[in-house]
Formats: sequence, C-alpha cells, structure tokens
Amino acid sequence: MSKSKNILFQLSGSIACYKACSAISKLVQRGHEVKAVCTPAALKFIGEATLEGLTRKPVYCDMFERKTGLEHISLNKWADVSVVCPATADVISKMAAGIGDDCVTTLFLSHDFKKPFLVAPAMNVNMWNHPATRRSVETLRQWGVKIIEPGAGYQACGDEGRGRLSEPEEIVSAAEAA
Repeated sequence: MSKSKNILFQLSGSIACYKACSAISKLVQRGHEVKAVCTPAALKFIGEATLEGLTRKPVYCDMFERKTGLEHISLNKWADVSVVCPATADVISKMAAGIGDDCVTTLFLSHDFKKPFLVAPAMNVNMWNHPATRRSVETLRQWGVKIIEPGAGYQACGDEGRGRLSEPEEIVSAAEAA
C-alpha cells in the first residue's frame, strides 16, 4: 500500500454506487481516511447510513446543512486526492460546463488543481458515446483531470458496451497512485 491519504470520494446518481461502496470500503481497509460526498440522486441508490458505516464519518450531501457552510472549501483543503465515482454523464457535463449546483459540482469548481482529481464514469453505452459526453470528458482531461476509463460489458439496463464503472480494485489503485 502507498502512504495513507485523505481521499474525498464523491458519488453521483447511478446504479454503480454499489461498486463505489466497495471501493470506499477497500480504501478504508487499506488505511486511508475517506470522506464521502454525494449528490441527491446518489442517495436514491444508496443511503447515508451505508456511507457513514463505511467511512465512519458524516456524509456531505447538502452544502448548507453543516455548521460552516464552507465545506466546498474546507473539504478540498483536507483532501490529498478527489475522486468522483460513479460519475454520471450529467455530472461530467456539469463539471465541464462550470456548473456548480450541488456539493459534487461545487467541490469541483473550488478544486485546487495542484492536487489530483479523478473521475470514474458510469453510464449507458449510448450516453458514454454521445458527442456531449465525449466533449465534456475531453475538456476535463485538458484541465488535468484523470479519467478512470469505464469498462465494457453487460450493463444494468440490459445493453452491452463501454460505460460500465471500472472495477473497485482499479479505482483503489488509481486513487493510491494519484
């Protein structure tokens, strides 16, 4: 294992949240401090109690529910590396367009690019191949974001192709290497 890191793990609304939970668990087991942030849509797939149980820390879902109201700054200062996993087409496009309308996208806008920022996409094959998504991914790459490439195979909707979230071990390896 690499040196212990503070990892800001951000989840957006995808069925792949269950795989993200596995990656969070593995990171904690390997000695990393992990704080979870999620979009409201992510909470439709997994609950706050799951994330709190895995990280042993409060979960951030609402920018105004905590005491300071400046978590989008303090969390970025705390983190050694930021990971958005799963990253939906919606969140990727918002990040590339500079839209900050939830905790995850606002954290991206206040990110210090001297620190690594990783994005692990998860979406339907047609969404992954859509020109808007492709353009947004390329924009993020140009800004220095590392994309953890999605896998190919059977998808929850029944389609097959590229867009599946990378396996938890790949996500853990990428976070540790960052």
